[in-house]
This record gives sequence, C-alpha cells and structure tokens, in this order.
Amino acid sequence: MEASTEKPQPVSFDEFDLAKPLRQAIDAMGFEFCTPIQSQSLVHTLSGHDVIGRAQTGTGKTAAFLITIINDLLSNPVEEERFLNEPRALIIAPTRELAIQIASDAEKLTQFTDLHTVTLVGGEDYQKQNKALDRKLVDIVVATPGRLLDFVSNDNLYLGLIELLVLDEADRMLDMGFIPQVRQVISRTPRKDCRQTLLFSATFTPEIMELGGRWAVDPIMVEIESDRVAADAVNQIVYLVTTASKYDLLYNLLSEESAEKVMVFSNRRDQVRKLADNLHRNGIECGMLSGEVAQNKRIRTLDEFKSGKTRVLVATDVAGRGLHINDVTHVINYSLPEEAEDYVHRIGRTGRAGAIGTSISFACEEDSFLLPDIEEKLGGKLECVHPDEKLLEKAPEFERGSHFKAPAKRAGGSGGGKGGRSSGGRRPPRRN
Repeated sequence: MEASTEKPQPVSFDEFDLAKPLRQAIDAMGFEFCTPIQSQSLVHTLSGHDVIGRAQTGTGKTAAFLITIINDLLSNPVEEERFLNEPRALIIAPTRELAIQIASDAEKLTQFTDLHTVTLVGGEDYQKQNKALDRKLVDIVVATPGRLLDFVSNDNLYLGLIELLVLDEADRMLDMGFIPQVRQVISRTPRKDCRQTLLFSATFTPEIMELGGRWAVDPIMVEIESDRVAADAVNQIVYLVTTASKYDLLYNLLSEESAEKVMVFSNRRDQVRKLADNLHRNGIECGMLSGEVAQNKRIRTLDEFKSGKTRVLVATDVAGRGLHINDVTHVINYSLPEEAEDYVHRIGRTGRAGAIGTSISFACEEDSFLLPDIEEKLGGKLECVHPDEKLLEKAPEFERGSHFKAPAKRAGGSGGGKGGRSSGGRRPPRRN
C-alpha cells in the first residue's frame, strides 16, 4: 500500500476543484483551510482512489469523506431513470449518535443542492425511516449496521448502485462486534472495483488492515498523528480518591463556578443512571446519555446540553466518539475507562476549536490499575494528587425526588414489510 504521512502546510479549499454549490456550503460553514486529514485525503479521494485513513475524532475526517461524496455526486449526475430506495452513497457508523451527527453535517454541506440524505438508525421508528426513503430519491444513506441490515434484509433498501462506501470508526465497529453485519451489507453493494471505498479508524491494527485489503482496491494510507490534546489543549489531573468519596468530590467540583459545561463519564449504564439521578436530586440540572435511553430522548438530551439548558451531561462511552459539542469546559471521568483509547476520546470532548479544556479523572482503589495503560497511550505521566479537603465535603441531602428511572423493556423487532425494488438485473454503477 502506498503511504502518505507528511505534515503539509495549511491548505485552502480553493486548492481543490470543488463543485460550486459544495464550495458555497463550505464558505457558509466558515471553513477556510483544510485540517490535515482533509488536505491529505482529499487529494486522493477526489481523484477516485480508495483510502484508509487513521485519524482521531475531532480532526475533521467527517467533512473529508462528505466533501468527497458530495463533490462526486454533483460532478457525475445520473442520466438514467432513478428509483426510490436506491442510494448512490452509503456511510456506515458504529453508533446512533455518530450517524446522526454525520447526517447533520451532510445536510449542511448539501444545503445549496437538491441531494437528499436519509438516516437509518436503531431506536427510532422503522416505518418513519422507511417513509423518508419513499418520500423522494435518496442520494446518501447514513446508517448503523443493525438497522441497515434490517432494511436490506426486508428489501426496503437496494445497495446495488452504491458508488461510494464509507466505513467510519471501523475499529469501533470491530470492537462492538458489528463486522459480521457490515460484511453482509457490503456483499449487497457492487464489487470493490466498481465503487470507491473509504475506511477511517483511530488505529491501524492488523484486523483493520485486513478489512481494508478485503473491501478496498489498492488503498492509499493517510495517517494523521494525534494532536496531543493532552499537552496542548486539555489540562489533565487525576484525583486519588476512595470509592466512598467519589460522589462528594463530583458534587463539589460541579458546584465550582468554572464548571460551566461538563461531561461526566462512567462505564456502565446503571452507574450513569444512578449518578444522573443523584445529581438531579441534589438540584443539579443534568442530562443522561446511554444506550438504554430512547432515541428521541437522546436527541432531546443532546440538544438541551448543546443549547445550555442543562450544563451537565452524564454519559457512557456512547457519547465519547464522534459528537461535536462546542464549549465543553470540563470532562470528568467518574470511572476510568477500561480501554486507554476511550480515555483519549473522552477528553477530546473538551479543548476544541482553540479553547483550553480541563479533564479530571477519579482513580479509586478499584480502577487505579488502569492508569499505566492510559499514560502509555498519552506518552507521559499524569499528575496524580489528593483532592483538597474542601472538595471532599459531604454533599447535601437530596432535595428532589428521583427523575432518571430504568426504562421499561421495549418489544423487539424492527418491523417493516417488503416494499423496495428487487435487486435483480440492475447494472453496476459507473466509477469515474
């Protein structure tokens, strides 16, 4: 595989021959210069090459592959008759939140075009999503693996005309066990030499490289080193604290004036729910984000946090990747993540767009053994200190009743009957 690892000078989007409506949207979004992943990948992807990119979240990789897709679709309009439920581009992401964020960015970048994007994710009404496909010709589908496979299996989505395929956060999909589903979906798309394939991952493991070789044609590797958020954009501190004192420490930290917009991470759903409920009962307006929360509620919770209606968001790692939330002042790791990579993603929620953020991690007797792997990942030692006595003062008695209760179990099945076109007899798409 050909490699590209040099660090270029800032590159203007004017350097690329982009379709006028796309360039207009880039201007409207306030982008002037490419990020490194954008400049290094676009030079290849805009020419039709397959690419495997290594870049952390927050580096601009979403815009990199969306610009490639949109420019290709605008530059190569389909002359033949098109049908419903037959997208030209497919983006697969591991989580609902990431898929929704990608679709939102796609809407902004296509605002001056008639390109239509549809999002297919679990946790939302299947029939509503099916109606979105039936409403008008779809150009771009952004989907999570399970729901995508539902649509394909129900014959409500035909992938035989896919011209561009994107696999975002492929390492995360591998970790979450989604690769068998992804493999089934990709088998419904044209052969790899009849489509353009872009694969992005935070790491280049042997498994990722094997998937890239299986699904892409002579992919060019674009590797962007981490921006060392630890050294440059995030002040990090680790508090050595007992398990019994963790909640008191959290409450007192959130009561400080500087804690304007805070994300609190814990590892398990039940921990997150209990933590959010305790904070609510202590009078702190907060939201909760985890896999057990219904999709419409998750979207509303994110909107309230982004807008400032709530200033604290308690979350599992479902919120650690792919979300663009401005002005997060603090990230608090109530429990240390079991994977060092997740630590990097968590603290990457703050210290964005030139701002300096603060990361505070609690290391108790149960999880302090996780610190060495995190320090190895960061390439340096973390400052570990005991909190001041004032920060360990007992939290006040609860003043409100419970708010975050365990949800009732939802019935299984994704629903949806047959209704798409059959996949037989159609020609493979051209690749320009």
